[in-house]
Amino acid sequence: MTLVDRLRPSGRTSLRNRLSWSASLVVALWVLLLAVGANLLLARGLATQADDVLQARAEATAQTVQVAPDGTVSVLETRDDRALDVGTWIVDAAGVFVESPSGSSPALDAVAVDLARVGDTTRDLEWGEPLRLRSLPITEGGRQVAAVVTSTSLSPYRTVERLALLGSVGVAVLLIVIVHLVLRANVTRALRPVQQMTAQASRWSADDVERRFGAEPRPAELAELAETLDQLLDRLAAVIRHEQRFSEELSHELRTPLARVQAEVDLLTAQPRSAQEQWAAHQAIDRSTRSMTSILDTMMSAARSADRITPGRCRLAEVLTRLADDDGGTTGTPVVVDCPDDLIVGVDADVVARALSPLVDNAVRFARSRVRVHAVRGPGEVVVTVSDDGRGMSEAVAERAFEPGFRGAPEDGHPGAGLGLALVRRLVIAAGGTVHATASSAGGRVVVTLPPG
Repeated sequence: MTLVDRLRPSGRTSLRNRLSWSASLVVALWVLLLAVGANLLLARGLATQADDVLQARAEATAQTVQVAPDGTVSVLETRDDRALDVGTWIVDAAGVFVESPSGSSPALDAVAVDLARVGDTTRDLEWGEPLRLRSLPITEGGRQVAAVVTSTSLSPYRTVERLALLGSVGVAVLLIVIVHLVLRANVTRALRPVQQMTAQASRWSADDVERRFGAEPRPAELAELAETLDQLLDRLAAVIRHEQRFSEELSHELRTPLARVQAEVDLLTAQPRSAQEQWAAHQAIDRSTRSMTSILDTMMSAARSADRITPGRCRLAEVLTRLADDDGGTTGTPVVVDCPDDLIVGVDADVVARALSPLVDNAVRFARSRVRVHAVRGPGEVVVTVSDDGRGMSEAVAERAFEPGFRGAPEDGHPGAGLGLALVRRLVIAAGGTVHATASSAGGRVVVTLPPG
């Protein structure tokens, strides 16, 4: 399973569709508000225009009205009298028409009389054709002597309003479609780097732990995402390397005791053996299984604690003597231990054994005649030196001796994988000490410092 498969949610949704439709919805709401607002303003403006037309006509007609001293109302003849008479009523104070438009219905005349009595007012009618009537009172000596009522059809204004509404709806729909397409294209272009990163990550596997997104030119947000994912990949790679190194080190440490157990079992099954020989074989198998148990406990403790091993105490001379007996007795190369009996280190005995065992094994393998393990108390530390009288190490080998997988003499036919000294360094550092190799042509020499007990 790839990293993208691990991080991808089970329910898939298109971010491009969600963003484009969300933005389009917002634009649609704004366009709707603007269209409604524009149509309301247009309707208000047309209504005001109709009122202005009626007011102007009423005032022009009022200029033609003449009131006699006895209160009689008459109309002066003018050149535009025919134009003024269209949809115009002149009503005296008694409610009698002085002048009325031709073709007017009795019902409409009655409405005009009512408006004339009310005074300055406006009324809309929906009688077949929408009409608006306006009444303008004519006063004389502080009292109303007559009134002019004018009317106009609202059909042209309603037609303009409908056309404006249809036009605004069409423009709004077209605008929303265009905006949606533009937004979708922009969102697609903006998310293309994300799709490229997704495709790039999907080609990676857990075995290709060194691949990274890198610092390619990207938008700021995606650059931060790439940096975060690179950091996540670094942590995953570190975990994978730690697991691989732990399994390699564990197999490296268990190889020897397992080989001893297998050898003893093969000897027991190959031919009949005496009771003494069987007892010795059983003892060897017991020691090997106990050694494997100790190795597992030590390695698991080191793996769980990661950077720091739980401190303990042990008598260093006992651990070094046991290592000398195991390695020297097996190979025939004497391992001389020079350590005060009362020297105590602040590290558990199993950890000390696991940390120093690969050093003694290497020294025995390269020694010509003997190996020496010297321990002495220093200022605030215990110094353990493992040396042999072999061919020694060059500076290049001494610098890289503790690197995982490095072998100073790969041509010697030894089956090792270059993990023993890497385990030494990890355990010693986790125990609070240090380790380094010294370049020399007069034999190998490795110095380990451990915290005092």
